[in-house]
Amino acid sequence: MYHRTRIRRTRIRLVATVAAAGICALGLTACDSGDTVTDKPKAKASASATAAEKPAAEKPAAEKSATPDVAKVGDTIALKGLEDGNKLDVTVVKIADPAKSSDEFTTPGSGKRFVGVQFKLVNTGTAAYSDSPANGAKITDVDGQQFESTFADITAGPSMSSAVRLKPGGKALGWIVFEVPKASKTDTIQFALNSGMANQTGEWKLS
Repeated sequence: MYHRTRIRRTRIRLVATVAAAGICALGLTACDSGDTVTDKPKAKASASATAAEKPAAEKPAAEKSATPDVAKVGDTIALKGLEDGNKLDVTVVKIADPAKSSDEFTTPGSGKRFVGVQFKLVNTGTAAYSDSPANGAKITDVDGQQFESTFADITAGPSMSSAVRLKPGGKALGWIVFEVPKASKTDTIQFALNSGMANQTGEWKLS
C-alpha cells in the first residue's frame, strides 16, 4: 500500500512539473525574469497597527524594526507564481522534529527521521490556485543538504492535501513531511508555487 502511494505521489509530482514547464514555455517573459529567494517576512498586523499609532520621532529604537529581518517559524512570506494572478501568503506555522508516523506501516528509512512542517496557504491573487504544495517544499540542513517532501501522515495533525485548489481568498492548512538523516540539523525550509517551478522562493530559518 505504501509502495502504491509513493508511485501515485511520484506521478503527481511529474504531472505538476510538466504542467509548470508548459506554463513557462507559454509565458517566456515571466519565466525569464530571474529566480529569487526571499526571506523577508510580511509585517504582522498588530505590529503595523502599533507603528501607525505613533509618530516616527516617538518610536523607540526597538519598534523601528517591528518586522524581523529574516523569516522564522510563525512568519508569513508573500510569494508569486508563474502567472500574474498567482499569489499566496505562505506561513510556516509549526515544526515537528522529530515527527511520529500516525500508523505502524509508514516509517522512515534506517538512520533517518521524519520532520513535519505545518504550512498555511492563503490565496491573495486574482486567479484560482491549483497545485500539489508538497512538490514545492524543500528542507535544508546546516551542511547544505536539501531534502524533498515524502508521503507520510504524522500524529502532529492532518497532512496538506496533494491536490489543493483555492479560489481568491481561500485558505489551506496542513503538514508536509520530510525524511532526513537522524544526524542532520535542519536549518531552513523553502517553498515555491507551481510545484517549485516559480521564479520566487520563500525561505524560513528554523534555528
